[in-house]
Amino acid sequence: MTAICVENLVKTYKSGVQALTGLSFTVNEGEIFALLGQNGAGKSTLINVLTTYLRPTSGSVSMFGKDIYRETAEIRTYISCVAQRTSIDTHLSLTENMIFQSKLYKIPKSEAKKRMELLVSYFGLERYLKYPVSSYSGGVRRRLDIALNMMTNPKVLFLDEPTVGMDIQSRIAMWDMMKKIRADFGTTIFLTTHYLEEANQLCDTICIMKNGKEIIQDTPHALCEYLRQDMLEISFSSKEEAKSCLDYLKNVITLENSDLRHDKIITSLKNGRADLERANHWLLDNGIPFLGIKIIGSNIEDVFIRLTADKEAC
Repeated sequence: MTAICVENLVKTYKSGVQALTGLSFTVNEGEIFALLGQNGAGKSTLINVLTTYLRPTSGSVSMFGKDIYRETAEIRTYISCVAQRTSIDTHLSLTENMIFQSKLYKIPKSEAKKRMELLVSYFGLERYLKYPVSSYSGGVRRRLDIALNMMTNPKVLFLDEPTVGMDIQSRIAMWDMMKKIRADFGTTIFLTTHYLEEANQLCDTICIMKNGKEIIQDTPHALCEYLRQDMLEISFSSKEEAKSCLDYLKNVITLENSDLRHDKIITSLKNGRADLERANHWLLDNGIPFLGIKIIGSNIEDVFIRLTADKEAC
């Protein structure tokens, strides 16, 4: 069944700014769906529309076959949204936060107690019951915030940058948690993220948007196949060394500014292995210090950069 169906969505603000320009996509029930896009692509506006906080200028949105603006009250019982800024009251204890959430959504007391016990155990929060919420780390607060939003047993859980600011171990733990939520509760998860590896490792479907419109939607594997060509990777010991080499290499092989990725230059092999040989000879002949040069397969980052790059800026 289709959980979310967005068709030709347009949102123009009173200022004249058009945040969404005919966006269309679908989210299947029970999947983890990632929305990717550069800053200003329209992701925040879309989340506000999907969670019924904002009305679109035109287009349609339905959840489980129901129009979200004709049946708004019912739709709001289907969804929960975890924003980047946690909604936890640090003056309350963990238990008090969960009780408050249950009262806010008018969950019967006996049912609320069962859900609270289940979620505290499920999210591994038992050991934090004795401590004030103000003492929790960012990762634990995020877990509690998701647990609070699961008190309503939503059909769709919206997560806005759920792992931002976390170290890699905490991010991996959060990925496992999201997979468990989907598997054990049957919850459809809709997330926005700037971590392309996160989308690749975690999600069933990825939608990439630019300038308020979708430009591609598919599985991570299908997106990696999209470019259908190998990439040339040249590694340096620092970003500065890679950057200083980029302009000179443009005279040897075809490069764009977007090909600079941290301490690496990664570009498509426009002329096959000839680009590899040409670049390798130039680096060696000019005594340029580099760590390695090789041919690699394309990944989500390559697809994202290729599809969202501002051609005029390159």
